[in-house]
Amino acid sequence: MSTTFQLDTATSRAHPTPAPMKRLTIPAIRARKDDGVTTEPIVMLTAYTARQAQLLDAHCDLLLVGDSLGQVIYGLSSSVPVTLEMMINHGAAVVRGSYHAAVVVDMPFGTYEQSPEQAFANAARLLKETGCAAIKLEGGEAMAETVAFLTQRGIPVMGHVGLTPQAVNVLGGYKARGRSEAEAQKIVDDARALDAAGAFAVVIEGVVEPIAIAATKAIACPTIGIGGSAQCDGQVLVTEDMCGLFERVPRFVKRYANLAEEIETAAATYASEVRARSFPGPEQTYQPRKS
Repeated sequence: MSTTFQLDTATSRAHPTPAPMKRLTIPAIRARKDDGVTTEPIVMLTAYTARQAQLLDAHCDLLLVGDSLGQVIYGLSSSVPVTLEMMINHGAAVVRGSYHAAVVVDMPFGTYEQSPEQAFANAARLLKETGCAAIKLEGGEAMAETVAFLTQRGIPVMGHVGLTPQAVNVLGGYKARGRSEAEAQKIVDDARALDAAGAFAVVIEGVVEPIAIAATKAIACPTIGIGGSAQCDGQVLVTEDMCGLFERVPRFVKRYANLAEEIETAAATYASEVRARSFPGPEQTYQPRKS
């Protein structure tokens, strides 16, 4: 038995409660793909808060604390301004709110590209201060040396190729990648380089489907698709997109709910009851005890 933090929904406060810590491990995730075959696809969703982690944990193999929190939580125009401190704070919250899924935290832009030593210092801080199981970084062949440096020093790494959002200023936007023969080959080569460097999994984002399939077949470690192919070894979506919290729906997203509409309806009903003085009612107020 160990201790994790769970929310007491009656008070919305975190309290330590004993819970069996049977998290999935990174080696167990890596072992899902055996001799090129993944019989049980890997399920990954993003999570940024303890309560969100609680709701997703039982259904996921991996929870990704993505730097997409820059747009989703903070309203930034891209993930580029996200800081290491942001990732640490949200990563620690997700770890506290979960006990089953392995938690992976994104390395934000500017915290790992300079050198393997810089990457190790910041990745080690992420692991120490969040309790996460692994980190994720973007880039292919250019980052292979760094991936090898980290994995050889005890830090599991998930790679990320194809459409890499941190490189949006170089790429010129969020368009699908791999439409030219040269770019398609580079994506596959990038995936191979990360696999050879010791990455336990590789995210393949926003590429034309045949390239996602080719990259999946080309490497020994699992691939996680987002805008890739159902033939990838697993899938990831931004939870807020999956739940329908934003008006814009990227092509690769399937909405499994329309929570934005439900929240707006609830807020409108609340507002009307407050203005009509029908809330709070007797059930929500404290009355004097009868003597």
